[in-house]
Amino acid sequence: MANYFCLDHPETYSHRTQVLDAKPGSVLLAETPFYPGGGGQLPDRGIIEWSHGEVAVSGFEIQDGRIWHLLDEPVELPGAEVTAQVDHGFRRLMRQLHTDLHIVNALVYRDFDGALVTGVQMSGDGTARIDFDLVEADNDRLRAIEPEINDVIRKDLAVRQSHVPQDAAFNEPGLIRSRSVAPPPSPDGLVRIVEIVGLDRQACGGTHLSSTGESPPVRILKIENKGRHNRRLRIGLAELVSDAAR
Repeated sequence: MANYFCLDHPETYSHRTQVLDAKPGSVLLAETPFYPGGGGQLPDRGIIEWSHGEVAVSGFEIQDGRIWHLLDEPVELPGAEVTAQVDHGFRRLMRQLHTDLHIVNALVYRDFDGALVTGVQMSGDGTARIDFDLVEADNDRLRAIEPEINDVIRKDLAVRQSHVPQDAAFNEPGLIRSRSVAPPPSPDGLVRIVEIVGLDRQACGGTHLSSTGESPPVRILKIENKGRHNRRLRIGLAELVSDAAR
């Protein structure tokens, strides 16, 4: 994947930058704090401001590794400086859910014979799902990992990122956790690694918290069988979901 600014600066929500190219309804920026979405993480929301106005960002298109911002109105931004403003609350929600899914992934991978992920999706309501290739597993045993998920959150473990060569990523056992999809390498052939210190280390291309303690407690809301090789865990941030959602 491209070396996105937002991955190196996940807590930068406002960024002054140059317009590189523009056409009615879309703009290309020299640097952008926006995450365009991918790997089950929803794209950022926000606005772009300039000296005489602002416009909402409605989506993104990736062309040649560059992020084109699709605008809510067919305006053509001037070829000057603008300020890109990411919706702070929504980005933080995505960072919390993504980090929590890594915790779930780590515990299931450890306790269920290296079960691989078959799908992930985060939602704007504070819930997320993660699917595993689990042919035979006791749902009560899966649900029993909830206290350990929250123990990891309470321990406030540091979350770090690094990069390794693509060949090294595929040769290191447990680094690639998806059954069918792996994060694409950067143009210089590196794969981004996200590590929860003392717990987990895996390839990933999304935004995360700087430590697990920045997440509220998590609930396992539901466990479903979605086909012979697919077990789905649905989780939610405890402060945003009710007991009725369980």
